[in-house]
Amino acid sequence: MKKLTVAVLFGGVSSEHEVSRKSAVSVLSNLDPEKYEALPVGITRQGRWYLYRGPLQAMPTGEWEQHPDNLAAAFCPGSGLDGLVVFENGGCRSIPVDVVFPVLHGRNGEDGTVQGLLELAGLPYVGCGVLGSAVCMDKIIANRVMDAAGIPRCEWDCMEKWQMPDFDSIAAGVIEKLGFPIFVKPANAGSSVGISKAHNAEELRRAVQLALQHDTRVLFERFVDGQEVECAVRGNEDVTGTLPGEILASDEFYTYDDKYISGTSRVAIPANLCPEKLEEVRTLAVKAYRALCCRGLSRVDFFVERGTGRVLLNEINTLPGFTDISMYPKMMIAAGETYSGLLDSLISLALERSGAANG
Repeated sequence: MKKLTVAVLFGGVSSEHEVSRKSAVSVLSNLDPEKYEALPVGITRQGRWYLYRGPLQAMPTGEWEQHPDNLAAAFCPGSGLDGLVVFENGGCRSIPVDVVFPVLHGRNGEDGTVQGLLELAGLPYVGCGVLGSAVCMDKIIANRVMDAAGIPRCEWDCMEKWQMPDFDSIAAGVIEKLGFPIFVKPANAGSSVGISKAHNAEELRRAVQLALQHDTRVLFERFVDGQEVECAVRGNEDVTGTLPGEILASDEFYTYDDKYISGTSRVAIPANLCPEKLEEVRTLAVKAYRALCCRGLSRVDFFVERGTGRVLLNEINTLPGFTDISMYPKMMIAAGETYSGLLDSLISLALERSGAANG
């Protein structure tokens, strides 16, 4: 059987650059070498692309960027050079690629930009398309779609950077609507980057200033006292969701450090919910996945409010973490999948969506 050539993108110009490197190591370590020829393609924080030909151990630390065998690389739509174009000895050549796995989190990875590049290059790729990626990445637009689709979520509000001269009046309206504490988030970010929990007006201002370092639009959300549960969803037309898992965060909320650095959070799979509530979460996850035009895979995050039992959607991640402590692969493995089998299925879904699976 002919091996498929898989270009695995990692790094990127994003606040989640480090997470991407760790996720990519897990993906590359679990791609079946009998089935795939892997091409690691690293993107530096400055946006330079390289075909990386060194050891996986150098990727998490960032040392990969200094490897002497790196070759400048790119996808060049319309150039007549199909696949991955590499530049060496004053010229260029192309390496045929069957499918791309963009293991890129956050801006320029999950927001539809790299997906658009791959569409123009005519390359199948793992994960959501341009529309689904862009909609899910923008929390404000995603909230508006979910509201229109009747998908329950916590009360929210928003503002833009140009409104800062009127911040006091905007803040007064937000406080009246949501009450304290209030979560403040950049509209476009992930992995809890730039997120704060404000308990008073002074903290609210500081939280907005932090969020504006990552985006020009800010989301406000009412605090929900609830269990944090997540559902792994997979599929194109035929969509399935796993039993939800539960985050038992060690911090006040599930922070970036908690997720990827300290490793001190704990998880329960399935979540500590009754069977009826587990099924309600799974059903809503699939409904939201379809409503927001997701394809391939996504992780759908919820709160289950204490006292009321209300299931409230928090957000959808179209390329969730794939590190050895990430919830998406953990939930799939708990459902009976192997890590390598999960990668096989995601690649198959990418080929199916592109039509390549049928020749």
